[in-house]
Amino acid sequence: MPIPAPNLDDRSFQDIVDETKRLIPRFTPEWTNHNVSDPGVALIELFAWMSEMVLFRVNQVPERLYVHFLNLVGIEQFPPSVARAILTFWLSGPATAPVRVPAGTEVSTLAATEVAGVVFTTTTEAVVVPPVLTMVHTAQAGSEAVTDGWEALTYPGTSLTCFATPGLAENDAAYFGFTTPLANLAINLTVRAHAEGIGVDPRNPPLLWEVWSGEIWIPARVQSDSTGGLNRDGAVVLLVPDQHEVLTLGGRPGYWLRARLTRPLPGQPTYQASPQIEELTVTAVGVTVAAEHASAAAAEIIGRSTGVSSQVFPVTHKPVAMRRDEEAVRVTTHDQSTAWTEVPDFSASGPQDRHVVWDSISGDVQFGPSVRYPDGTVVQHGATPPDGAQIQVTSYRYGGGAAGNVGAETLTVLRSSVPFVASVTNLAAASGGVDAESIEEAKVRGPLTLRTGERAVTAGDYERITHEASVEVARAACLPRSGGAPGAVRVLVVPQVRKDPRDHTIDDFALSTPLVTAITQALEARRLVGAAIEVGTPFYQGVSVAVLLHALPGRSAPLIRQRVLEAITRYVNPLFGGPDGTGWVFDTDLTATAIAQLVEPIEGIERIDEVQLFDYDLRNGARIGAGRDTLRLSADALFLSANHRVVVR
Repeated sequence: MPIPAPNLDDRSFQDIVDETKRLIPRFTPEWTNHNVSDPGVALIELFAWMSEMVLFRVNQVPERLYVHFLNLVGIEQFPPSVARAILTFWLSGPATAPVRVPAGTEVSTLAATEVAGVVFTTTTEAVVVPPVLTMVHTAQAGSEAVTDGWEALTYPGTSLTCFATPGLAENDAAYFGFTTPLANLAINLTVRAHAEGIGVDPRNPPLLWEVWSGEIWIPARVQSDSTGGLNRDGAVVLLVPDQHEVLTLGGRPGYWLRARLTRPLPGQPTYQASPQIEELTVTAVGVTVAAEHASAAAAEIIGRSTGVSSQVFPVTHKPVAMRRDEEAVRVTTHDQSTAWTEVPDFSASGPQDRHVVWDSISGDVQFGPSVRYPDGTVVQHGATPPDGAQIQVTSYRYGGGAAGNVGAETLTVLRSSVPFVASVTNLAAASGGVDAESIEEAKVRGPLTLRTGERAVTAGDYERITHEASVEVARAACLPRSGGAPGAVRVLVVPQVRKDPRDHTIDDFALSTPLVTAITQALEARRLVGAAIEVGTPFYQGVSVAVLLHALPGRSAPLIRQRVLEAITRYVNPLFGGPDGTGWVFDTDLTATAIAQLVEPIEGIERIDEVQLFDYDLRNGARIGAGRDTLRLSADALFLSANHRVVVR
């Protein structure tokens, strides 16, 4: 139970009035009329009411401090999430040429009196391509063989027998092949047919329309069917799902739509005879596309850098929806524009990391702070844009909340005209919209987060706690322990080695007893009950690289050799290696191509003739086996440089 916070002043309005009246005889004994009608008493009550308001504000101080504390420990409100819906755009007529519905098309509900409609925006471009039917097959249930039905469907006086098994069988099917995929299209099948399937319920015939998804057949939604199950002249309107892949049937590849005979519902008869299709015309009459409850904001310039740390720039619209890959903060100098990486916080950001924090609720774009540590060092967490650099954001989306969870067939208003589009609707209700977390909800969640935040539950928790256990920990990786009980983990630790990378040996990466003890105690205090923990080091796999290269005329061969050796030694290193210079990545192989790309930009090199990689025994100091183009790395290992050879001609 939380400790109750006392009121700083618990006097009520009446307490203040009574206390003031008791002081009247002491200071003004001639004042004897204390009735409510007396003007002086009215003034007393007025000031008592004002004092009560002040006391109410004073008693909010603990709450304010509590909220400030949650901010200090990083408890932030969850931003709103946007609702999503599938919109169907219906064309004014069958498509005869490609019709495009641009990304960012806005659709809303009907606006009520004095209340704006709920706006949804399409997330991708949709293109209606007129379908071209080129193949028709039929197949009996359980048989992989198909029968060509193109002539039966297209020649005058003939008809296509949809289900070929005599007496009909469940899973008999007719296949219709197209040259282009029908994914996301609304297609209209205009049918001229014989009434042969007597006895079926025309509103629910035992017939399923499906398309090939690449792995399985998936159903298409029947929007309307005036043929009674292919029994009479009419039209079938289908909404094809978003997956439609090529499949080879009868030796011919195509995008296939099939009509499959299914088991009738209990008490409902099946077809007495197979439907006969005399003529079939397929047209595209619409398209479906995903949309979300968010409005688009154009790219905007939000300020200019002053070259100092901890800069904050607000955007115009908020709350900002979760960013897509193309939505980012860009920093533009006189010669280039660079997209900076968005991170949740700056705790793991170095001085050269182009990181920003973009707060979804406030819309603020924040750059990294400069932090002074107990040893006196000042560390910049995240790079600072240079003085005068222009800070801008790409186009982004804003909005969201539970208001976007609108019902089916309510998104019907096109906010801008789209050529050849007559109407739009959402056939299913929108879902997924959640309002931003309230302050009261965040205050309740804060203590729960703090109580569980120090628990080692996920792999990230084990790694974070290991880092926090000692400054001697440079890197940590948490892996499941092979052959152990469920929940057993291994924590692999790379210690700090304060030497030149060229002088690193395998013994430098051994863990000292005090370091292992500190890590073990930190993890033991926070592990889940029953979780077994093993603390150790990665397996260090020695690598020897041999490079043969040509220098440009007049360049110093010893200097080039030294530069190449330094680059390779630093690149193949547990602490400073890898593409980012933050240590070789676990479970990442080393290739000769990567070494060639590393060495090629070094000044003075004309060309690289050959790169060979060798396994190296770090204990015995010898190469193992022949040279290879790729060295494989296991999940619990890291590469360590050893005795590279560079020949310069």
